[in-house]
Formats: sequence, structure tokens, C-alpha cells
Amino acid sequence: MGNSRGSKEKLFMIIRIAAIADKEWLQIRRDARSLILSLMLPVFLILLFGFALTVDVKNVKFAVFDQDKSTTSRRFIEEFAHTEYLNILHYVKNYREIDRALDAGKASLVLVIPRNFENLIKNGKEVDVQLIADGSDSTSAVVAIGYVKAIIANYNMNMKIKELKRAGISSFDPPFDIRSRILYNPELRSKNFIIPGLIVLILSIISALITSLTISREWERGTMETLMTTPIRSWELLAGKLIPYLFIGLFDVVVTAAVGHFVFDVPIKGNFIEFYLLALLFLIGTTSLGVLISAATKVQVLSVQFAMVLTFLPSFILSGFIFPIQNMPVVIQGFTHIIPARYLIVIVKGIALKGIGLAMLRTQIIFLFVFAVIVMFICTKKLRMRLGN
Repeated sequence: MGNSRGSKEKLFMIIRIAAIADKEWLQIRRDARSLILSLMLPVFLILLFGFALTVDVKNVKFAVFDQDKSTTSRRFIEEFAHTEYLNILHYVKNYREIDRALDAGKASLVLVIPRNFENLIKNGKEVDVQLIADGSDSTSAVVAIGYVKAIIANYNMNMKIKELKRAGISSFDPPFDIRSRILYNPELRSKNFIIPGLIVLILSIISALITSLTISREWERGTMETLMTTPIRSWELLAGKLIPYLFIGLFDVVVTAAVGHFVFDVPIKGNFIEFYLLALLFLIGTTSLGVLISAATKVQVLSVQFAMVLTFLPSFILSGFIFPIQNMPVVIQGFTHIIPARYLIVIVKGIALKGIGLAMLRTQIIFLFVFAVIVMFICTKKLRMRLGN
């Protein structure tokens, strides 16, 4: 008798969850614009930002102030002309033109070659070459200066080799020989770094955004009172609300991963099924967060605003996607531990680029699981208060 009653209760529970899920799916289909937005927007965003965002510094605007105008200075300048990283746009005639070029954005770097450049080199004396950089973009300036220093170092090495040959030394062995080996991203393609982070960022925003309207929409349409009169439990309401959006989120996972792989050539070395399951765990937490926001605000406009603030900014700034977490203050580093995007970024990069499995991602999995459980618990409590049961 007890088993029969328990079986019936489980059956009714499944029926109630399925009814809520079907009702929510009906609402989604009626709002065709939101459905299309949630399905197509991730593709648009990853294509847009995938092509637009890059950390590669190439074609730096380069100007030259050659005060010597000798054969040696011209040969020295030619060293900078055969690289994709620097683009010699024009020559300036004085320091005023340097200021104007930097102010107008016509040049980011200016190389100043002093007078008597050729004579000093022929006499074996040290020559000071000035490099003026636009520091308003500090990151690009540091990288561009590094390019110039590398070219000058190579030029110095060639000059010393020629001097040694003239002195009768045909060959010599340097004390150090660096043999570098780059793993996981041997070509140092910035897309392999950016696209996984974009996928996580987009999933984080979309999943919370589309679910942030669920409960507030019920309040604004006056259907929440009807739900209060039904025997549905708060966790059943949460499950029914989440199911349709989890399917949408899983569709977005497949689409964004496919675009990253086939359009931007980002490799997937690991098991895609493992990535898919961990993405589902991430989506459970973020969609539950959206429902919690919706239940707390009860107004659709506020729900969307809170969802954007609580997902986009933390995921973009504090997840390690763009800004290294280890460079942040200790207090901020501690705060990043509650950002779920931080862990999924590590998972995506680990599976896609390194080909590692679940055993190497235990820490990330535990944190995502704990986040999902805590948010679902708080959301269930909030819905219980709303339903009055």
C-alpha cells in the first residue's frame, strides 16, 4: 500500500513538473522574438567578437626620424620593413612632426636615429637610438617596443658576427642556446585563447538573461496567483521552469562550439561529451540564478537589468577571460571564486586545447556543483515564500 502511494506521488510529481515545463515552453514559443534571440544571438555574438577581438599586436604604425640619412642608417631602417608587426608609414623631419604624428594617431612608435650614426658605428662606438612610443594604449606599446628591441638585438648580433669575421674568427658558440617548445597552442593564435572565453561569456549571459523573465512574467500577467492555488511544490516549479531553458542552453553550447571549431579553427582535443555534461552543470547554476533574480524582483525590466549586471560584468572582468586573476588584489582574487564562468573557462580550455579529462578538472567540477546547489537551494526557498507553501 505504501509503495503504491509512493509511486502515485512520484507520478503526480513528474506530471506537475512536465505541466510547468510545457506551459513555459508554450510561453517561449509565443514570444518568437525572444526564442530567435536566444537561439541566434550566441552565433551572432561569437562571430562578431571572434573576428573583432584579438590580442595580437600587428601592423603597428611606425614612423622614422632619420637625422643621419646615410647608407648605414637606411640599411638599419630596412630591418624594420620586413615584418608584419611593424608598418613604416612615413618619415618625419623634426620633433614637431613627431608630436603631431603621435597626437593625430598617425604613428604609435617613432624611431629617432641620431646624427653621425654611420661614423659612430664604423668607429666601433656605442650609438644611442631613441624610441618614442604612444603610451595611451600601454599593452600595445609594451608589445610593440618588444618587437623593436628584438629587431635591434638581432641587428647588433649580426654586426658583432661581422666584426668577429673581420678579426679572423669565423665561428663561435654562444654560452646559452634557448630551445623553446610551446605546448597546446604552438602557433600562439589569440583565437585559441579568446574563443573559449567568448563561449563561456555568451553562455553565462544568455542562460541567466532568458530565465530572468520567468517568474516576473507570471507576476505581471497575473498568473502567479493561479500557481499559488495549485498543489505544486517550489522545487517542482523550479524544475519545470528550468527544463525548457536548459535545452535552449545546450543547443547554444553545440552551436557556439561548432562555430569556434569550424569557423575559427579552435581545436577540440578532448572529449566533447565531457565538455557537454560540464556545460550542463554550469547552465543549471546560471539558469537557476536567472530564476532567482526573477523571483526576487517580480518586474521584467528590473530582472533583465539585474541579470546583465550580475552575469556580464563579473564574467568578463573577474573570470580570468581577459584579465589574469593572479594580477588582481588578494580581496578581488577571493571574490572571483564565486564566479562560475571562472571554472568553465578552465574546463573549456583544458578539454579543447589540452585534451585533459574529468580527473584533472575535479576542483572546477566541485565548485560548479556547489554553486549550482547553493543557487537552487536559495531559489527554492524564495519560490516557497512566493507560493506560500
